[in-house]
Amino acid sequence: MTQWYQLQQLDSKFLEQVHQLYDDSFPMEIRQYLAQWLENQDWEHAANNISFATVLFHDLLSQLDDQFSRFLIENNFLLQHNIRKSKRNLQDNFQEDPIHMAMIIYNCLKEERKILNSAQLSNQMEVGSIQNTVIGMLDKQKELDAKVKAVKNSVVDVEQDIKTLEDMQDEYDFKCKTLQNREHESNGVSQEEYKKEQMNLKKMFLSLDLKRKEVVNKIVQLLNTTEHTQSALINEELVEWKHRQQTACIGGPPNACLDQLQNWFTIVAESLQQVRQQLKKLEELEQKFTYDPDPITKNKQVLQDRTYSLFKQLIQSSFVVERQPCMPTHPQRPLVLKTGVQFTVKLRLLVKLQELNYNLKVKVLFDKYVAFFSSLCMFRKFNILGTNTKVMNMEESTNGSLAAEFRHLQLKEQKNAGSRTNEGPLIVTEELHSLSFETQLCQPGLVVDLETTSLPIVVISNVSQLPSGWASILWFNMLSTDPKNLSFFLNPPYAKWSKLSEVLSWQFSSVTKRGLNADQLSMLGEKLLGPTSGGSHDGLIPWTRFCKENINDKNFPFWLWIEGILELIKKHLLCLWNDGCIMGFISKEKERALLKDQSPGTFLLRFSESSREGAITFTWVEGSQNGKSPQFHSVEPYTKKELSAVTFPDIIRNYKVMAAENIPENPLRFLYPDIPKDNAFGKYYSRPKEAPEPMDLDGPKGNGYIKTELISVSEVHPSRLQSPENLLPMSPEEFDEVSRIVGPAEIDTVVCIT
Repeated sequence: MTQWYQLQQLDSKFLEQVHQLYDDSFPMEIRQYLAQWLENQDWEHAANNISFATVLFHDLLSQLDDQFSRFLIENNFLLQHNIRKSKRNLQDNFQEDPIHMAMIIYNCLKEERKILNSAQLSNQMEVGSIQNTVIGMLDKQKELDAKVKAVKNSVVDVEQDIKTLEDMQDEYDFKCKTLQNREHESNGVSQEEYKKEQMNLKKMFLSLDLKRKEVVNKIVQLLNTTEHTQSALINEELVEWKHRQQTACIGGPPNACLDQLQNWFTIVAESLQQVRQQLKKLEELEQKFTYDPDPITKNKQVLQDRTYSLFKQLIQSSFVVERQPCMPTHPQRPLVLKTGVQFTVKLRLLVKLQELNYNLKVKVLFDKYVAFFSSLCMFRKFNILGTNTKVMNMEESTNGSLAAEFRHLQLKEQKNAGSRTNEGPLIVTEELHSLSFETQLCQPGLVVDLETTSLPIVVISNVSQLPSGWASILWFNMLSTDPKNLSFFLNPPYAKWSKLSEVLSWQFSSVTKRGLNADQLSMLGEKLLGPTSGGSHDGLIPWTRFCKENINDKNFPFWLWIEGILELIKKHLLCLWNDGCIMGFISKEKERALLKDQSPGTFLLRFSESSREGAITFTWVEGSQNGKSPQFHSVEPYTKKELSAVTFPDIIRNYKVMAAENIPENPLRFLYPDIPKDNAFGKYYSRPKEAPEPMDLDGPKGNGYIKTELISVSEVHPSRLQSPENLLPMSPEEFDEVSRIVGPAEIDTVVCIT
């Protein structure tokens, strides 16, 4: 098991630490694609040896070329683009300094090991700690490996025993016929010699009978072992993988690769196929020679039926949805599909047998099971557009798995006579639908129907319904594991805050490099459970409170508020959020408690609680005057409208407060707790464009307008600010800044005191 795989099994708080290790200089996607190869190299040696570092650098580029070729075969344009970009960045950054790259990778791997160790030690006092989980996973994998290997070895042993049995039977048959022939010869055999031969034949028969019983018993034991192993694969490993897939769909840790599970399934399937052939061989031996009671005659039908039953169960369970339905336009919001928009879904058979390649034709069905719920008669109905059949093959997947990917499916609502009423029990974003996939395995003496079902999907007709649809997907996959439970929202269960808080954190960590910390989650918990709850882990939250009821005195529900903030972060605040500059979720009371003892001009950034579309503000503290309590000022929140015109770092840089008879000044000095403003935000400031020289003939032509710049200015009454002597006079630097902003023509007017 790779170190990278172990990391992906950790809790989100440790995964956040992993996210912090990787940036554009060495992106995480390379770590993902080349996990095994990277861990097998000696980066510590490379970090101290230029020749070895150069070799590894070029080997790494070759590995990326191989990965690109796989994406090329898969015709995945986006991943092709990303891998080419990653390779180009590596060449730009490390071509001349491969030792630097080796040091980065060595440090990343070392820090990963520290995170693993930290995870193992953090919960030693708890039952089922991360340490036990990781060790337990390794032990469990070794145990399953041993079981699967035992099945395979038993098949080989039985095969050898059947060959021995065949040789014994051939010898016995030869001796019998030889003795019969000699009886009819003219000279014949003596009575004494005949009895001796008869005794030898009787001994051979007894040995033959004993061997037949031994072979039959070994096959019985083999099937017992196979059944036990198969049960562990289907009822434990596959169930756990499906649960991890649900978690990954709603933003949790990435799901583990199916390759290991496929390897186990395939070995067991091959073993059962061999047992079927071995039983046929025993039947042939029985037809050549039988007796009463013949153990083969007595047991063959039971063994054949049991082998068929085990193989059927295995092959049916191995048919899975590897990648759940998803619109390529919204890769981080799977299971929400919009009518008229193409979506993709990928099927996989975990039993990888060469004879099945291009022999399984998969058909897609929509809402096969909705009809079973009479109470859901008001559900909308849809048709599937596009090619709804596909043949499974091993060529489409980079790892050679037996798969079928539907890339161009669409949904279209069936328009029934009359208009749809609102008498149904659910709104459209609470309607759960499903895609079913059917195929049939046909082999000589073997016909097996295969079927699997996607996780429930929500179908929307307008992109504005996407946030509510995603909320339904979150709630279902957080609380249910039955993909056929399409009536879930007729009576949705409550969610424990301990679970919901983790899922909320995933919504941030899945689209940024940071999830939510304990303080941020505590504020959100109080918002949902009430201020007296303290964000109790055992607090229960109803579905309506999360997504349907207006929160507190606002005119929008909790989830739409969170969704607006997520959009604001993704489009306008991503770097600041990733750097930890934004405290974000903090109550006004806690905000003042943090700022009151800080230096004047200390400020923090938080999200507005009154804006549905998402908004951010900052609050700063002024020093106390004449023994009075310090004053706090919050600016009117900035929405996507303002942030589309001016970046938030530039707003903070140029923000001014202006009162009558005072010069505008920027009150923001330190990002909480004590980080100088320019240190925190300087790298994100926009660089001023240089004005063209007078003789620059290639510069832009004058257009008769005076150049302007947008800045944020708050006008307040002087009584709300510090005393004027603390504001005046301006320093030379402040005067230069004002001159730069307002221009020389207006400077006299601005500084004039009346």
